[in-house]
Amino acid sequence: MSSLTYIFKRLFLMIPTFFLVMVIIFLLVRMLPGDPAIAMAGDRASDADIQAIRERLGLTQPMVVQFWLFLSNTVQGDLGRSILMRSDVTTVIVDRLPITVFLTVYSVVLSLLIAGPLAFVAALNRGRWPDAVIRTVFQVGLSMPVFYIGLVLLTFLAAQLRLFPVGGYGDTFGERLYHLFLPSVTVALYTSAIIMRNLRSAIIEVLDAEYVQFARAKGLPARLILGRHVLRNALISTVTLLGLSIGNLMSGTLVTETVFAVPGMGRLMLEAIFARDYPLIQGLTLTFALLVSLVFLMTDLFQSRLDPRMRLQ
Repeated sequence: MSSLTYIFKRLFLMIPTFFLVMVIIFLLVRMLPGDPAIAMAGDRASDADIQAIRERLGLTQPMVVQFWLFLSNTVQGDLGRSILMRSDVTTVIVDRLPITVFLTVYSVVLSLLIAGPLAFVAALNRGRWPDAVIRTVFQVGLSMPVFYIGLVLLTFLAAQLRLFPVGGYGDTFGERLYHLFLPSVTVALYTSAIIMRNLRSAIIEVLDAEYVQFARAKGLPARLILGRHVLRNALISTVTLLGLSIGNLMSGTLVTETVFAVPGMGRLMLEAIFARDYPLIQGLTLTFALLVSLVFLMTDLFQSRLDPRMRLQ
């Protein structure tokens, strides 16, 4: 199977997944307690005003009609108008999307910088004290909730030592790296622990493989063996785990962005839920689903480069 055919196959498989997400989010949003018309109109609104808002939002129509309107509008790129932000949902998402993507990419890069070298050190020294120390430290980080790590870093490094800001995003690229360092480190400490353990186990398994032993017997340099044979094959399973971790990072930015007051999509999602903002909740959820699907697609493509046998599946 060629690379182009493989890509089209994966893209085709995203269509039923995306449709199922639309059905689930449509039903779940309407199960939320409260009335968005009342939240939009305010406490002093009359029954006539509330009824007019319900009719404008289409809440008086049957569920099947509401879903059809939601489906057709979404296909046309119309996600509705936000009750909370008083603006088009698409405009709001476009403004907040770069912040969440920047935070996610920043966290992934830090995770790889932390987990990659330490996984090699632990695998090459398995059973000795460096391996034990690395695994113990990461186990402690893995056992603590993400929000607790964030609160500890926020309290000591930002509030007391004033080394980093307590929130915000910044305007320039350098300011964004500075403002988002603590939230990115918070996520990276947890994610790197998972990646390190998986990569360490994969490296040890590959080191014991027959083709690696044969390469050593041929007298190939250790650097060549680690780079060409060990790392390439060990990354196959780690790439899958990394793709899942990125998906969890994107959908889990709600906690991180709330703790560090980052104006991203995760924090906006929490505000939309409290406001019963149906259009904004649906638009944000669909955006997260699309981003996660694209991440999984990129993961499959990268895996197919590492292991061509994946293209046959």
